[in-house]
Amino acid sequence: MQRIGRFALIAFEIAILSALIIATRCANYQDVFVAGNIYFVDADCYARMTRVQLVSAKPGLIVRHHAFENFPRGTTPHTTAPLDYLILGLSLLLKPLTAHSIDLAGAFISPILALLGGWFLWWWSRRMGFRYGWMTLILYAISPILVHGTELGRPDHQSFLLVLVTVAICAEWRLQKLQTVRTPSETMRESCLPSHVRAWSVTSATAWALALWVSAYEPLVLFLILTATAFLANRKVLFARDRRARWILFAVIIAIALLIERRIPSLSIFQSTASFKNWASTIGELAHVSSENPVWLHWCGYMLFVTPILLWLRVRRRDGAPGGRAALPVYVLLFATYFLTMWQARWGYFFVLIFALSLPDLLEPIKSRAAAWIAFALSVFPILRDWDQTLWPNEAKLASRLERRSDSMQIRDLAMNLRSSDTRPFLAPWWLSPSITYWSGQPGVAGSSHESLNGIEDSARFFLSDDLQKAREILAKHEVAWVVAYDFDRVAPNSSAILGLGVPPRPLCLMLDRTPSNAPRFVVLSAQNGGGKLYRVVDQ
Repeated sequence: MQRIGRFALIAFEIAILSALIIATRCANYQDVFVAGNIYFVDADCYARMTRVQLVSAKPGLIVRHHAFENFPRGTTPHTTAPLDYLILGLSLLLKPLTAHSIDLAGAFISPILALLGGWFLWWWSRRMGFRYGWMTLILYAISPILVHGTELGRPDHQSFLLVLVTVAICAEWRLQKLQTVRTPSETMRESCLPSHVRAWSVTSATAWALALWVSAYEPLVLFLILTATAFLANRKVLFARDRRARWILFAVIIAIALLIERRIPSLSIFQSTASFKNWASTIGELAHVSSENPVWLHWCGYMLFVTPILLWLRVRRRDGAPGGRAALPVYVLLFATYFLTMWQARWGYFFVLIFALSLPDLLEPIKSRAAAWIAFALSVFPILRDWDQTLWPNEAKLASRLERRSDSMQIRDLAMNLRSSDTRPFLAPWWLSPSITYWSGQPGVAGSSHESLNGIEDSARFFLSDDLQKAREILAKHEVAWVVAYDFDRVAPNSSAILGLGVPPRPLCLMLDRTPSNAPRFVVLSAQNGGGKLYRVVDQ
């Protein structure tokens, strides 16, 4: 009877956690499922799904070159194969249920990954014996930035990275805790290594290696910080004989990744050219986040205010007890990702994740469960307020959301006019290009990645040009057959920001959007709707 009660409690906990994760990740379903079609939440998602279309048409393909953006030169992307085939695998499972299995797989892959990550955290927190483990689970489930990284309709590598980095850090923390309670002689004797310690070591190595395969940016920085901290704290444990199998496995997976991808990860994200800086200023995830920005509270709650105090008290009370230093690398990661987030907002995913992981350990000295839970409940008010505004938006936000849905549907209708068995490239605003490519099957001049910056600049020059000859030369350079004109009030400021130039009195984007009858002779209006206008390029 006692065993049945325990299993019932476990099932209840998992059901509650699962419901919370799915409810938050799928809160945007009305923006994804619109009029019988599936729309993804940003431009990068469409670029990813175009890759999935390619590997679906030719199983076994490793997409090392994007011919569908920055046409005709194309790009060498930073994206890699694992997520492509993960989405493809899910689409094969969904194929008996729907005719749009690839779209559906792309929509649901991130919530499913978030759910798997939540289940792992539930199991790991029980293994760690945390008194307040459910605080980690709740914050993981409801923090807006973690939800954004794994939400419905966002098939982006960040969702996969969040799960892999979660497993990697948790496994490393558990491994450090298990190894610091063993005597030095036991540490040096591989034969004394228990099977569960081996399992955590293998899990850590595998998760880190896969994360580096998916992206050689954030995971690499986190891995180096964690390894350096562990080395300084206890170099004997890090290079003990029982770690050899771990390092060999790690090296083997990295070698397999390099053999499959056949390219060295690009470091172009660190370029400092004026054009890159201008473009980056228009990208939200590359923006700086000041320490006074209230978004920190929306992500973490008021508990963030007392975290430095809790951390100081926790470190001071480390008295050499077994396992007492195991959390030190996680605390270092917490500080490092905070400052990295101040530099680039994209690090916020990992900061909040590590904050959630460390919270139960920081609160461990508080013996009163009631006091700790009351403090935590009060601290999440900013997060709940953010959800209140998301679920019940004011009139302005609701109108903006409805406008985005309408724009997506109308741009899709225009893109369908481009479908052809022949290659007929198009020029459009860069943030619309990946979706038009996905729906039309045609390559675009621009793209949404920094690798296609040349095409982004040329599209901006075209729309901002008041010299028709130069505009025509841009079309000829990229062999453009179609031009998609969009709202002047959005295209002109964005193009101006990218090029670092002022908007001329009568730029081409103004004529194409507002006065198509005055359009240059080398383009002919072919279709239009409330979302934009489609022009066919003709020889003159």
